[in-house]
Amino acid sequence: MDSSVPCTIYHILSDEYDLASSRDEFLHFETPYQILIATILSAQTTDRCVNQVTRILFSRYHDPASLSVASPAEVEEIIHATGFFRTKARNIIAAAKVLEQSFGGQVPDRIEQLLTIPGVGRKTANIVIHHAFGRSEGIAVDTHVKRVSTRLGLSCHTDPDHIEQDLLRIFPPGVWGDINGLFILHGRKICRARKPDCSHCVLHELCTYAEVNSS
Repeated sequence: MDSSVPCTIYHILSDEYDLASSRDEFLHFETPYQILIATILSAQTTDRCVNQVTRILFSRYHDPASLSVASPAEVEEIIHATGFFRTKARNIIAAAKVLEQSFGGQVPDRIEQLLTIPGVGRKTANIVIHHAFGRSEGIAVDTHVKRVSTRLGLSCHTDPDHIEQDLLRIFPPGVWGDINGLFILHGRKICRARKPDCSHCVLHELCTYAEVNSS
């Protein structure tokens, strides 16, 4: 791949999607604790669903201390709509306990520390670091980022960690924080899983998937 292609992709998507005005497209949060818990809950569901659930969850459990002693049954009832609610309830309560016991009730601002928290993998850690602390130490790879990256030919891997490493090599650090949001928006609006709208895609001429499927 020509080394200029990733930068071209970034600039085209940046012109197409305004991240600053797309708040309602993503998870709502006010504190590092809230974005951590919301991101854990977002696995295999929509941000819209999580936002509906966390309005109630955070009104009852407004900090790690209160969530750490919550009744699992009560938490399960609140987050039921997100799916996998028993595992998620167990994880967020356990996460709150680790925050209280190991980090003084505060969300840590280092990837390696975040990865010690139940329910937190690299995707969640990257999102928390970027949105809660304003740093980009990696690129969060969710299903949209995975799909868009492989269709564009930016990675030939299927494992999110390997895809992240491919993306980190080809995009400059200054745009790492935006890649997740831009790829998510593009994946939701155009590069959908079942029926991608290749004919209206601004990346059509740069996309290996479109090239193969339009021939």
